[in-house]
Amino acid sequence: MSFSAQDVQELRKTTGAGMMDAKRALEETGGDAAAAADLLREKGLAEAAKRADRAQTEGSIGSYMHSQAGRPVIGVLVELASETDFVAKSEDFQRAANDIAMHIAAARPGWVSREEVPDDVIETEKKMFEAQARNEGKPDNVLDKIVEGKLNAFYGDNVLYDQEFVRKEVFEGTVGELVKQMAASMGENISVRRFSRVAVGEGAE
Repeated sequence: MSFSAQDVQELRKTTGAGMMDAKRALEETGGDAAAAADLLREKGLAEAAKRADRAQTEGSIGSYMHSQAGRPVIGVLVELASETDFVAKSEDFQRAANDIAMHIAAARPGWVSREEVPDDVIETEKKMFEAQARNEGKPDNVLDKIVEGKLNAFYGDNVLYDQEFVRKEVFEGTVGELVKQMAASMGENISVRRFSRVAVGEGAE
């Protein structure tokens, strides 16, 4: 096997995995660091899914304030929940909470997850999308797919977990994927519990 102790350390830095897990991943992939990182992510995400029902009694409040000449002052508070105080107090966790608050300030989501979107809102959007498609002359046999695609786009615009994370230099993917990756690397059930976005001249969101 062609990997060194330095390779193990580098893999630990990039994935947050333990030393033995990193070593085993490199052994399983024949020393291929990229493949080992993918393997660790897959295992971590699988383990995170198993922890999804575990109680989250700790966490951190992320915050962000924005002001600029000619634009309204915006303030955001977001609760990022975890299982233990140890994880909640970590620098990476608190930085992520603040980054998510910054994202909320810029992207203005209405809900954390799809499950929070009220049924009447979904039905209203579906009817509007179907009416638009019919007005464009789309055939009946493709209406359901069109409505589904537009509804997914609606979620991407308005649901926090479905939105593309604004700080692409930090993470490329959706906020939901970011939270899952955190849960995988930190070994705990992590989620955004709630948020509030307030802008001068606007109502609280």
